[in-house]
Amino acid sequence: MDDDTTDPGPAPRRRRLDLPLPAPPEALRRGPLREGTFRSRLHEPRTAVVLGRWLGASVLLCFLTGLLSHVLQQPPGWAAGLLPSRPVNGYRVTQGLHVISGTAAIPLLGAKLWTVYPRLFEWPPARSVAHLLERLGIAVLVAAMLLELFTGLLNTVQWYPWPFPFRQTHFWLGWLATGGLLVHVGAKAPLIAAHWRRVRPELAGRRAFLGVVAASVAAVTVTTAGQTVPWLRALDLFAPRRPDIGPQGLPVNRTAAQAGTTTVPADWRLQVDGPHPYSLSLRELAELPQYEHDLPISCVEGWSASARWSGVRLRDLLDRAGAPADATVRVTSLEADGPYRVMDMPAGYARDPLTLLALRVNGEVLAADHGFPARIVAPNRPGVLQTKWVQRMEVL
Repeated sequence: MDDDTTDPGPAPRRRRLDLPLPAPPEALRRGPLREGTFRSRLHEPRTAVVLGRWLGASVLLCFLTGLLSHVLQQPPGWAAGLLPSRPVNGYRVTQGLHVISGTAAIPLLGAKLWTVYPRLFEWPPARSVAHLLERLGIAVLVAAMLLELFTGLLNTVQWYPWPFPFRQTHFWLGWLATGGLLVHVGAKAPLIAAHWRRVRPELAGRRAFLGVVAASVAAVTVTTAGQTVPWLRALDLFAPRRPDIGPQGLPVNRTAAQAGTTTVPADWRLQVDGPHPYSLSLRELAELPQYEHDLPISCVEGWSASARWSGVRLRDLLDRAGAPADATVRVTSLEADGPYRVMDMPAGYARDPLTLLALRVNGEVLAADHGFPARIVAPNRPGVLQTKWVQRMEVL
């Protein structure tokens, strides 16, 4: 007897992460949890994918330029001697892009969250262990991005109302947000691929909504980027800093009063320690060959400005002390404390012919807030490392 039945074999085992979770009581499904609460058709995947592409590009640019800024400020030991002093405006451009892209990400993140926020109230809240983990991951990602952008924005206005150190927290939040974003993109790759291309007919209202978002990003950018982009300065309406306002036409972050250097000792001398140590008074420094260069001061808070600096080439001072060509230089300020009172300068910067121990700016003797009697100015370096009120240089 023929038997056409086949043994289907054992049923495939479900992965543990796919095991369903019990649904909560239906009585809890109230308010925004009710079906049909959110009626806008723009809460849909295609709009979320378009906004996600824009937001992802701005976050990635912000992360990479922020990472570069961090390395330039606090290079790991193996990289300290490899940091280049050129291009002259390198740090100015990358730090400006960092703040511009971070500012642009704020309205983009707001629009993206608006598009997907009804998913917060989907029912049941978690269908399986995998679904629960995915939602927890999204919660961490959103929290990290909100905190990163919020603290970064307050940094541009020099307001630090939190008890934790900004720079270190900002750095690690950047890794958390970017890593979480990449994991999210990986998890949603099939959905993103399915809605990557536009299909016709176009959803009513989507183009207008995206146009409003793009216009908002453009408006935020052109009204704040002037603090670092000279040709946008006339439109600089909402940036917290104006690069042309301050003593001698330059802004100041840490004043002489804050550093306790308003009054410089009358017997001030620059001490240079090396194989042939020596010291020089301000008059003796002014009698050495002087050089003038146009160099930018670029701040980690996003503003930057160019000025004409004049003073003694650092490498001339180091040669006089008998410093080896590859020596690192440690520069110490007159200020009593502060995170940047002592600064190490690799040879690549110290030996650059543009690096000066500046005595004057824009044709005038340095004001106290700009580092009188002498300060460091080097190309392609963060402003916090352009040490003011220099007292001592050591050849390491």
